[in-house]
Amino acid sequence: MKCRHCDAPLRLEFVDLGFAPPSNAYLSEEQLSLPELTFPLKVMVCEQCWLVQTKDFARADELFDKDYAYFSSTSKSWLKHAENFCAMATERFKLGTQSYVIEIASNDGYLLQNFVSAGIPCLGIEPTASTSTAAAKLGIPQCQSFFVQSLATQLCENDQSADLVIANNVMAHVPDINDFCNGIATVLKPSGVVSFEFPHLLNLIAQKQFDTIYHEHFSYLSLGSVQRFLAAQGLEIFDVQTLPTHGGSLRVFAGHSGMNKIGLNVEATLSEEVAFGLTQRETYMGFQTEVEHIKNQFLKFLLEAKSNKQSVAAYGAAAKGNTLLNFAGVRTDLISYVVDAAPSKQGKFLPGSHIPILPPGALADAPPDILIILPWNIASEIATQNQHLRELGTKMFVMVPEIKAI
Repeated sequence: MKCRHCDAPLRLEFVDLGFAPPSNAYLSEEQLSLPELTFPLKVMVCEQCWLVQTKDFARADELFDKDYAYFSSTSKSWLKHAENFCAMATERFKLGTQSYVIEIASNDGYLLQNFVSAGIPCLGIEPTASTSTAAAKLGIPQCQSFFVQSLATQLCENDQSADLVIANNVMAHVPDINDFCNGIATVLKPSGVVSFEFPHLLNLIAQKQFDTIYHEHFSYLSLGSVQRFLAAQGLEIFDVQTLPTHGGSLRVFAGHSGMNKIGLNVEATLSEEVAFGLTQRETYMGFQTEVEHIKNQFLKFLLEAKSNKQSVAAYGAAAKGNTLLNFAGVRTDLISYVVDAAPSKQGKFLPGSHIPILPPGALADAPPDILIILPWNIASEIATQNQHLRELGTKMFVMVPEIKAI
């Protein structure tokens, strides 16, 4: 495999998490008796442009199909995050009824519904039928497709160039990152702005967030790598903000080169990345040992609970949880079930581990002794929602980057 940005050979291995099915490939009961397809989950580092990237084994259209079960609106905190972003962007970039907003990977309309309410014309580009259909029911115009350069050209021909392009938490999901950035440069008006949000690679390494690695993420991004992608297409980053979402993210604003004054925080963040060592091979070489220690501690915790005859359930049928469970080889003998608020997941089974997914009400029916919160990035929100379980004796924990009571 060669680097998906600069085409250099990939020789430096970051981490190998073994074999796993796609993290959002939830199973029906009928599928449990059928063979399950797994792929190696190995991440490499390009020593020329320093893009960290999953080794290619699965195609995007196999990962984001009609049964894709991730609905952004499930999390109340994420809905609030989107609402705040829309209010900020509307004011900062003076958006109005004459503006045009495009969101790439718009999911179920969790974000664009705010622009619809404000009377600002918009378009959601979303490849998965399940979420796109949900967004259409909210009155959000839809283009059910992957975003590629040829689509951007078609939108321009239809007089649908954008004042604001939103591509939050999608760049990591793109196999052809150069085509993707070229498409953004094409569809963006001369004075237009594009906004990206993505989990920061620096935090992934520093906080050992290995469970954010899964097949749906083709790349793990730093500001430096994103700056290189965009510059190759004539786009220039002019502002960057740090966010607490997804364990620590960056929000990046960019436009056509020379169109915006570049803020000092851009250079400050780039310098922070260099000081941390994101352009040094040694930074990546010890990660495997660290994640194996986390896995071993997780298994020890579960085995001790079983030895003590304590019942264990999990909260959140999230992709990051599936990475952890499959890397550790956990099955139903150690975790009886997982609950999730998304109706699209309930009644199905986690890929690989085959742990059943139940509605949250199952916790009240039979409170477990231990509840493991798999999406640690929203652990506080989940713990608050389930405060009643504490009164019934349930203890709550997260496992990454270390075992911690919530």
